[in-house]
Amino acid sequence: MKILIAGNMGYIGPSVINQLRGTFPDAELIGFDIGYFAHCLTNPLILPEVKLNRQVFGDIRKFPEKMLEGIDAVIDLAAISNDPMGNRYEEVTLDVNYRSAVKLAKMSRDAGVTSFVYASSCSMYGAADQYPKSENDELNPLTAYARSKVYAEKELESLARDNFKITCLRFATACGFSSRLRLDLVLNDFVAGALVSKEISILSDGTPWRPMINTKDMARAFEWGIVRENKQGGNFLAVNTGSDEWNIQVKPLAEAIARIIPDVKISVNPDAPPDKRSYMANFELFKKLAPHHQPVHGLENTIKEVNDGLKGMGFNDADFRNSGFIRLKTLNRLQNQNYLNNNLEWKFIKQPDIKTIEHDIH
Repeated sequence: MKILIAGNMGYIGPSVINQLRGTFPDAELIGFDIGYFAHCLTNPLILPEVKLNRQVFGDIRKFPEKMLEGIDAVIDLAAISNDPMGNRYEEVTLDVNYRSAVKLAKMSRDAGVTSFVYASSCSMYGAADQYPKSENDELNPLTAYARSKVYAEKELESLARDNFKITCLRFATACGFSSRLRLDLVLNDFVAGALVSKEISILSDGTPWRPMINTKDMARAFEWGIVRENKQGGNFLAVNTGSDEWNIQVKPLAEAIARIIPDVKISVNPDAPPDKRSYMANFELFKKLAPHHQPVHGLENTIKEVNDGLKGMGFNDADFRNSGFIRLKTLNRLQNQNYLNNNLEWKFIKQPDIKTIEHDIH
């Protein structure tokens, strides 16, 4: 088996690589990434990419079609990956998360790829906390990031065929420790604050709902997306990916962390405007279709995982919300240092026909 992972050098990529290498030890795994966050490492014993056969650096917006020759499955993780970045770079978000995803899927189908797995999001339900939303419920995307996922799913559906299976995994909010950690995710943010300041600062009124999923369980879902049969959801499938037990409000999440990390104060912003991004998700379909790939990491052990990981790297930055573990801050610094232009393209790659810088690891 030959698998391409686009966007592998972000937060989720290391877990996906580790999962696929463990399940398919003889597979040829190829990574493709622009490298914005390649340096945002924690304290891994090895570079995650050494488990790949090959790592290619390139822009998903200029993906080289020749790389798809002989590929059996494509995982598309490439994304401008949260709301603050999407708000700042709305057009880039649509280019990367939507237009480039559809283009990559079309090229994959034409190249004979049989399975395309797209990282979608439950955030497309937007303001929807009245009851857990199922896949056929109305979508209400409130941000550029969420809209990009809705647009992509709509066009991807038309591309699926009997010999080209497309799986859109509508993930719950990611959390957990990673070799390329993000602290701009609610659980990770709260644990970091509890550890270094003994305070969890909730920027909202604490009432919004969020479903959660550990990155390792996301990786298990990607594996399932590759191996699922067409009878498990059809040629095209968009499925909420997570577990019903992980629908939780923001303040109870903070309280759960405070029970594990002692002497922590929880503060709520009384002047915060209402956070309309509040949604619960129904994960019954995923449970039915993927019984052997269900999430196995719960709230308590994920909190402990992030806490232990931060301790292990000697983390003590009380100003972490301005650190390199916040994705928007990293992009801002790269632009301020004149490495990226306003379109988030590397400035030092001048020739328009140069699409990749390739490095054979093995």
